[in-house]
Amino acid sequence: MKYRFIDMLPKSYSKTWLLLSFLGVIYQTSAQNVIKLTLAEVVEMAKNQSISARQAATTKETKYWEYRTFQSNYKPQLTLNGNLPAFTRSFREVLQPDGTIQFQPVRNNNSALNLSLSQSIAATGGSIYATSQLQRFDDFDRKNTLYNGTPFAVGYLQPLLRFNSFKWDKKIEPLKFKESQQAYIETLELISLRASAIFFDLLLAQVNLQIAEINLTNTQNILKIANEKYELGKNSRNEILQLQLELLKGQKAVGVSKRDLEIASLNLKAYIGLQSEGKIELQAPAPPATLVLSSEKAIQEAFANRSDAVAFGRRTLEADRAVAKAKGDNGLNATLTATLGFSNRGQTVPELYRRPQDQQTVQLELDIPILDWGRSKSRTKTAQAQQQLTQYTVEQDKQTFRQEIYTQVTLFEMLRDQLDLTLKADSIASEKYKIAQERYVLGNLSITDLSISFTEKDQAKRDYIYALRDYWGAYYKLRQLTLYDFENNISLTPEGKTKQ
Repeated sequence: MKYRFIDMLPKSYSKTWLLLSFLGVIYQTSAQNVIKLTLAEVVEMAKNQSISARQAATTKETKYWEYRTFQSNYKPQLTLNGNLPAFTRSFREVLQPDGTIQFQPVRNNNSALNLSLSQSIAATGGSIYATSQLQRFDDFDRKNTLYNGTPFAVGYLQPLLRFNSFKWDKKIEPLKFKESQQAYIETLELISLRASAIFFDLLLAQVNLQIAEINLTNTQNILKIANEKYELGKNSRNEILQLQLELLKGQKAVGVSKRDLEIASLNLKAYIGLQSEGKIELQAPAPPATLVLSSEKAIQEAFANRSDAVAFGRRTLEADRAVAKAKGDNGLNATLTATLGFSNRGQTVPELYRRPQDQQTVQLELDIPILDWGRSKSRTKTAQAQQQLTQYTVEQDKQTFRQEIYTQVTLFEMLRDQLDLTLKADSIASEKYKIAQERYVLGNLSITDLSISFTEKDQAKRDYIYALRDYWGAYYKLRQLTLYDFENNISLTPEGKTKQ
C-alpha cells in the first residue's frame, strides 16, 4: 500500500496550508518532471540496480563457480597428456664392455601419448582409473622405428592411514556455498537498511523545506496583521522588529532547506542508481500493520536463515578437519597402487593390438618417520587446542548472536511505541500553534509565546520524521538479522520461500 505524506499530517493543520501545498504541487508538476517514490520502491531500486547490489551479485556468482569447481572434483576426469614430439640430438655416454665410457652421437624421437579416465572415491580417499598409452621411438641414425603401448589398463590408488581431504571437503564445501548464498541475501538487506536511511534523509529535507515555506508564509501574514495593529497603536515597535527578524530567519531557512534538499536528492539518486534529472518527491510511509513479534521466533528464524548460523557448524568442522589432518600426517603413511591391463611392443601400431601380453603392477609406498623430535605430537596437540578454542569461541558467538536478536526485537517494540507518542505530540503541537495564531490575532498572546509555539510545532513535526526513520531502520535491521519478513511471515531465503 502506498501512503502520501499529506495523509500522515495531523487533522489540525489548517485547510489554508493544505490548499497552498496542493497548489504548490500542481505548480511543481507542471514545471518539471516529478518522480514520486515510496520507501518500498526506493528499497527495491537499491536492491536491483545500485552499485552495492551489483557487487553483491558478482560475489555471489564467484562463490557459485567456486562451488562448481569443488563439485567437479568428484566427477570422472578424462585427460590426455604426452610428449609430441620429443626430439633429441646430442652425445650420450655409453658404457663399453671393458668398463670404459664413450660418448656416442644420438639422434632420435621418443614421443608418447596417454589417455586416462579417473574417478575419485570420497569415502576412501582413493581413485580408480583406466588408461591407454602409446609410445613411438624413432632412431634416425639407424633408421629404425619401434612402438610400445598399453592398449588398456585399469588401476586403483589408495592412500593408507592418511588424511582424507575428499571426505572433509564434501562436508565443508556445501556449507560454504550455503553460507555464501545467505550472505548475499544479508547484503541485500543491508542495502535496504542503507537505502532506508538515505530515503529518510531526503524525506526530512523535503519536510524541512515544506515547514520553512509554510512558516515563511505564516510569518508574512502575521507581520501584515501586526503592522495594521501597530498603526492602530495596539502593539509595540518591538513586536514588529521581532516579526521582521522572524521573517528574515524564515527566508534564510527556506534557502538552507532548498540546498539540503538538493544534496539529499543527489545522494539518493546516486545510491539507487536512478538516472533521471527529474525532481524526486517522496511519500512518507506509514508503519505496517501491528506486527506480532517474539524473541523466540526471531532467534529461531535467525538460526535457520543467517549465514552466521551456518558458519558456526562450518567453523567447528574445519577445526575437526585440522585435527584429523594433523593425526593423518603423523606416523605411518602408505599408498597402495595396483594396475591390471595389457601391453605390447612392435614395429607398427596394429602389432600392439595383436595378442597383447598381460600387465600387472602392485606397489606399496611407505613413509615412516623414525625420529622427528616430537614434531608430529606437537602438531596434533596444537590442532586439538585450536579445536577446543574454536568450540569455546563458537559458543560465545552463539550467545552474542541470540542477544543481538533479542535486543533488536526489544528496540523495535520500543521504537514502535515512541512512534505513536511522537505522532500524538505532532498533532497536539500543531493544534496548539493554530490556537496561538488565533490568540495573537485577537491580541491575547504575546509574540514571545507565539514564537515558542512556533518552535514547538516545527520540532514536533521533525521528531515524528525522526521516529519514522528510527522505526523503519529498526525494522530493516531486524530483517537483516533474521532474514525473515515479519509482515508476510515468510523467510527471505530461497529454501524458506519454497516451503511457503
